[in-house]
Amino acid sequence: MAGNNIPKNNKAPKFSIYWIYALIAVVILGSQFVQLDNNYQETDPIKFFNTYVANGHVEKIDIVRNTGEVKVYIHEEYLDQSIYNELKPNYFAKENHGPHLKFKLLSMENFIQKCEDAMDQNDVQFKINVVDEQNWLVDFLPGILPFAIIVLIWIFIMRRMSGGGGMGGGGGQLFNIGKSKATLFDKEANPDVTFNDVAGLEEAKEEVMEIVDFLKHPKKYTSLGGKIPKGALLVGPPGTGKTLIAKAMAGEAKVPFFSMSGSDFVEMFVGVGASRVRDLFKTAREKAPCIIFIDEIDAIGRARGKNQMGGGNDERENTLNQLLVEMDGFSSEKGVIIVAATNRPDVLDNALLRPGRFDRQIGIDNPDLIGREAIFKVHLDPLKIAGEVDASKLAAQTPGFAGAEIANVCNEAALIAARKDKSAVEMQDFQDAIDRTIGGLEKKNKIISQEEKKIIAWHEAGHAVVGWNLKHADPLVKVTIVPRGVAALGYAQYLPKEQFLHTRDQMVDSMCMTLGGRAAEDIIFGKISTGAQNDLERITKMAYAMITIYGMNDKVGNVSFNDPKGEYGFGKPYADETAKIIDDEVRNMINEAYERTKALLVEKKDQLEKIALALLETEVLFQSDLEELIGERPFTNSESRIGPMGEEVEEKTANLVEEAITESVVTGEKVEEEVKSTDQDTEEAKVTQKD
Repeated sequence: MAGNNIPKNNKAPKFSIYWIYALIAVVILGSQFVQLDNNYQETDPIKFFNTYVANGHVEKIDIVRNTGEVKVYIHEEYLDQSIYNELKPNYFAKENHGPHLKFKLLSMENFIQKCEDAMDQNDVQFKINVVDEQNWLVDFLPGILPFAIIVLIWIFIMRRMSGGGGMGGGGGQLFNIGKSKATLFDKEANPDVTFNDVAGLEEAKEEVMEIVDFLKHPKKYTSLGGKIPKGALLVGPPGTGKTLIAKAMAGEAKVPFFSMSGSDFVEMFVGVGASRVRDLFKTAREKAPCIIFIDEIDAIGRARGKNQMGGGNDERENTLNQLLVEMDGFSSEKGVIIVAATNRPDVLDNALLRPGRFDRQIGIDNPDLIGREAIFKVHLDPLKIAGEVDASKLAAQTPGFAGAEIANVCNEAALIAARKDKSAVEMQDFQDAIDRTIGGLEKKNKIISQEEKKIIAWHEAGHAVVGWNLKHADPLVKVTIVPRGVAALGYAQYLPKEQFLHTRDQMVDSMCMTLGGRAAEDIIFGKISTGAQNDLERITKMAYAMITIYGMNDKVGNVSFNDPKGEYGFGKPYADETAKIIDDEVRNMINEAYERTKALLVEKKDQLEKIALALLETEVLFQSDLEELIGERPFTNSESRIGPMGEEVEEKTANLVEEAITESVVTGEKVEEEVKSTDQDTEEAKVTQKD
């Protein structure tokens, strides 16, 4: 195959012109600090007159006017005397012809006259020369330095805009700025990730494995007259494993694999992006059959014409045009498959998505219960875990979690266990990690007044009571008033159902449960606080979605104003009169839900009081605690669960949820006991307040 002819990576250092520049700079600077002219002895003016002039050893002197130095030359016949023993030959073993002595003048005034008087007094003669020495580095540096700084800044900017890198790297230097910066993975540089490391994405993995098989056995598919797909687009929310699948392709494929990001094409210079696209496909055709992976392709694949300020010469559009031509233009080549990933398919250009360019769109969504269990098993494998850790229970407690979030939970659990000096990661550590992921870091030292603590307790009790008594509300796992995260003073954890469709009754019940905290404050204290800010944001978005997207309002009708591609721009697809109707209906829907919530809490005020007082005492309540305080929930899980699942799967899921809740309760009680034993002063204050 062509992939077997790939040359091995040459790890020898590559030649760079900057090495020559550095060598020249070292030589120039060294010549200023290392004297290559003559060796000499340091002396002073007094010794000069009393010893060397008086004995008649001086042949001549040079007075350097611009430096204040005096260089003394000794007659050659006197150099053998002992006072000149420190004189050595010059560098490179040349004979030392002087100067032999040097000294600094404090003042040059009358020095020549003193020399003439000394010659008359000692009856000797020597020449006196007054000279100026030129130091070109000092003299020319002020003129050269500004130009050198400008050149250095220009080179620095060019390197930054071109992504840096060595002389040999693609796009690393100014003259290579149009080169592709794709990373090549082959047999010698394959990543360690394989398809065995990809869990919970069986359908997507099967599609991707088939693409790899296309390149390995093309005749198997073309023998029937079919054509190998030219491209596949991985679409899904962040953290679901799109890039991980691409890495697994690089690990499994026996063909060259080029990987780069969409932003690597974009540069400040016009035409650079298109040049890099051409260079990428040129290199890929030379290595064909091969795979090109472009991560975050929305950086260059946005719909054309949306940016009105850019005009026809917009660099992103030029890059996209070149990409479209290379994928399905006159230069079309066989054996090059493009795989791209994005979490924003709505902003991509339609020409990029059509068959013939991206023949397949592979959806990668958040994993379901079975998928989360498989992902947990992958991430639990490298951990040293205790025997009671069950991946199925952890999967049931993390609904809606993406693969990246599950990996974060497992890593947090290991860090928490290490912080507690444990020999293995236990189920309790995973519970703490899930709490930290959902609610944030626990703020044990956050100072909260008793008045605020009472408001928080009644607020969370309102959520719990409303959710407990509504049929379509999610099952409660835990409610706490322990501060977490940046602004969360308390939170309630639920187990949402594994379903894809939601009815109007379910969404209304969810709104009522969310409003339970604000309604409880209103009923008990006769005033409201800012603690319901997040609750109000959620129900407002939910109400607008019900009316403007899902068509769940009789007055507005069965219409949807959803605009995922931004085709409406800054305008609205409805008149101002309709906008007023929507605002009024949203307000009416929220007010009706609020009144219904208040009526329910007034009816169940005894339950509200029991839960609030229990929260003030213990700070954490689980499902079993609520059952002891206010009795069992009036609705069973089977009554509140709807969806397309079969009875067998439904029963299995229900059992897993119940086991997860039970496990959370048991481990939560351990935490509660630890908190009580380590915080005696706080516990005494709580008991006193309760009395």
